[in-house]
Amino acid sequence: MDVSVLTELWRLMDLTEPRFCVAVIAIIFNPFFWNVVARWEHRTRGLTRLFGGPYVACYSLALLILLLNVYRSHSITVAMKGQSRWEPLDNAQVYYTGAALLTLGSLFVISSFMALGVTGTFLGDYFGILMDQKVTSFPFNVMENPMYWGSTANYLGLALMNASPIGVVLTAVVAVSYRVAIACEGPFTEEIYRQRSQRCKHK
Repeated sequence: MDVSVLTELWRLMDLTEPRFCVAVIAIIFNPFFWNVVARWEHRTRGLTRLFGGPYVACYSLALLILLLNVYRSHSITVAMKGQSRWEPLDNAQVYYTGAALLTLGSLFVISSFMALGVTGTFLGDYFGILMDQKVTSFPFNVMENPMYWGSTANYLGLALMNASPIGVVLTAVVAVSYRVAIACEGPFTEEIYRQRSQRCKHK
C-alpha cells in the first residue's frame, strides 16, 4: 500500500479517542464475560442453583449476553460516527458491498440461531443442556462458527456503508476476539460431549 495512503488513514483515525476505546473494551469484554461465566456455571452450577433450574439460568444469561451485544453494537456505531469518513470508501460500490455483507452476515446469524435454538446458541452445553447430535444443516454445512463470522461480516458491512476506517479497525478487533473465543470454547465444548459419551458407555 502507498505510504501516503497509510499516512492519510493514520491522520483520519484517533485510536486514543474515548468512544473508540469504549468500543474496543466492549468488544473484548463480551466473549471474555460469557466464557468466564459459562465455565464457572459448568464447574459450580451456581447459576442453576440461583435461578432454580438450568433452563431459566441459561435463558437469563442469554438475555444478559444479548443486552451486552446491543451495547457493543451501539458503542461501535458511536465510535464510527465520532470519527472521519474516508473518501475512497465513500461511493456507491463500496456502500452496496457493505450492504451485501450485512445481508449475508444477518443470514448466517439468524439461520444459526434458528438451527441451534436459545440453549444451543447461548452456551446451554455448559448448563448441562446438551444437544442430541451435532447440527450439520445450513449454515453449519457452509462454515464452522457461522454466528461469529456472520456477526463479523455485519460489522464490516456497517463500516463500509459508513465509509469508516475506524469501523474497519473495530471489525478487526471483533474478528480477533471471536477467534480467541472459538479457541477457548471449541475444545471445552468437545470435552463436555466426550464426557457425556463416556458416561453413556458405562451405563
